[in-house]
Amino acid sequence: MTAVTAPSDALRRLLDLLASGASTEQLAHVVVAARAGGTLGPADLAALASAGELALRIRETLAEHRRREAQLTALFETASELAGLSDPDTVLRSIVRRARALLNVDVSYLSLNNEAEGKTYIRVSDGSVSAEFQQIVLGMGEGLGGLVAQTARPYATSDYFNDDRFKHTRHIDSGVEDEGLTAILGVPLAIGPKVLGVLFASDRATREFSADEVALLSSLADHAAIALDSANLLDQTRRAVAELNEANATMERAEDAHDRLTDLVLRGGDLPDVADAVAAVLHGDLTVYDADGTLLASSSAPVALDADALAAARATGRAVSTKDSWVCAVQAGPELLGSLVLAGRAGLSDPDRRLFERAGVVTALLLMLRRSVVRAEDEVRGELLTDLLTAPGRNPRALLARGRRLGIDLSAPHAVLVAHADGGSRRRVASAAARHATLVGVHAEEVVLLATGDPDELARRVAADLGSATGRPVTVGAAGPASGPSAIADAHAEAARCVRALLALGRTGEGAAMAGLGFLGQLLGDRADLDAFVRQTLGPVLDYDERRGTELVATLRAYFANGSQLARTKDVLHVHVNTVVQRLERVASLLGEDWQAPDRALEIQLALRLHRLGAPRG
Repeated sequence: MTAVTAPSDALRRLLDLLASGASTEQLAHVVVAARAGGTLGPADLAALASAGELALRIRETLAEHRRREAQLTALFETASELAGLSDPDTVLRSIVRRARALLNVDVSYLSLNNEAEGKTYIRVSDGSVSAEFQQIVLGMGEGLGGLVAQTARPYATSDYFNDDRFKHTRHIDSGVEDEGLTAILGVPLAIGPKVLGVLFASDRATREFSADEVALLSSLADHAAIALDSANLLDQTRRAVAELNEANATMERAEDAHDRLTDLVLRGGDLPDVADAVAAVLHGDLTVYDADGTLLASSSAPVALDADALAAARATGRAVSTKDSWVCAVQAGPELLGSLVLAGRAGLSDPDRRLFERAGVVTALLLMLRRSVVRAEDEVRGELLTDLLTAPGRNPRALLARGRRLGIDLSAPHAVLVAHADGGSRRRVASAAARHATLVGVHAEEVVLLATGDPDELARRVAADLGSATGRPVTVGAAGPASGPSAIADAHAEAARCVRALLALGRTGEGAAMAGLGFLGQLLGDRADLDAFVRQTLGPVLDYDERRGTELVATLRAYFANGSQLARTKDVLHVHVNTVVQRLERVASLLGEDWQAPDRALEIQLALRLHRLGAPRG
């Protein structure tokens, strides 16, 4: 080394050494050499010593910057490397190897959480030589790693066995001791609030982990968690694609079935379309039921649903076979929406079984869509029906306009029907009644329908159909036809009275309009048509008298007026008793053999009195 003869020489030497990246010893030697040379005075030596200390601090600062730059570079390289990995095991090995290199530790390892068991397992390690250590299982909160997994916070210890901040267990301590570890740093691998596992860096000697090292390992863990999560998602996607490809390779028609089902959904297909498509692909007969076991669609003759098989399919999430059919539960999460029953197939291969189950998914989507649409439409239609029946005169034009927006012409003649079912779901009754109605909804605890057609005939048909669909008697009263909001509201009131009359008469499960209730309908109805009642009750007899010039009506009057006694009747009519008998036999042929039954006889007598008071005589 050149002898120092002036302070400037020593300062220049210090700067040259700093520029060249000299060691601490080399920088310190400049000051030592100046003192040994004896050419500098005390003041110059003191100034040089101060400059030497400054040079050492500058060197340490530069070294720290270079170290941090190297760490950042390593992190970027790690992130780049992890981004290019797709296999989860490869990602884990790369994470652990990088952690060991970045922190320059003896052993690095990574554990992954098993949420179902509440434990964390060592999945991969680098630098480990102990088989016992590599097989450690940590419960949540046990050991340093269990504490990190439980709290999602980093923990570090310079002396594991003498650190009482965490719970020591025999099997964990034994594994750590067998590996010979002393200092351990653990940081969580987390995606948001979810902890996937723990990344560790450890030494076999005592070591204090600095805050920078904790931050460095945490940064690596953050990158690793994202890469691991992405790799897992990619791996799951690949497995799903592989399964699909395998199924398609095994059975070419599976691809065609998938396309057909997808096309059905996109085209707005409904349940009968799904039933036909799946039945065609699987070469069987498919039946679709709702959650209550009501038939929704069938590709041919409906196949009965096995309740035990449905329960098993719902519990396992897979299609279940019975003696002569396959059953698949149609579910949305835990909610049962319905079921599929496939008949005509003794067995199903795995691809066919998956296709059958996929049809259940498509059916669930359609049922959920139908439910959403129905709920939205029911809400709008229900509001219209409520306003129509409770405030028809408030704004009739607005009601007519709202009806037109729903495709309903309220100015056209409509029959109004009220359906009553004891103990049943009114929503289910309304759903079953929708096929008959222009507008249907629940009002005043009863199902109300607006439909086109003859009220009496509609009431009978709807009562029979709803009783069959719901499995319980449904009583239906009808009125109308009515046109316009006010008339419809009036007809609803009459239909409600008709229902009450049917129930009072013990005719539960039947359907009728007021006209179908005979004279009782005339008494209860708002629009009593006496001419029509007389014609409906006595029409055949009136017509016979008019055509033949007979006196059947007069004979009936005399017969009833004399207590239905033949002898007294023949005296009043001045005819032979056989003549009376013959005339009454003719009446029976015209009105029916039950014309003398109490209810019919009462109606006939009332019609006779109305006819005498001035109703048309033919």
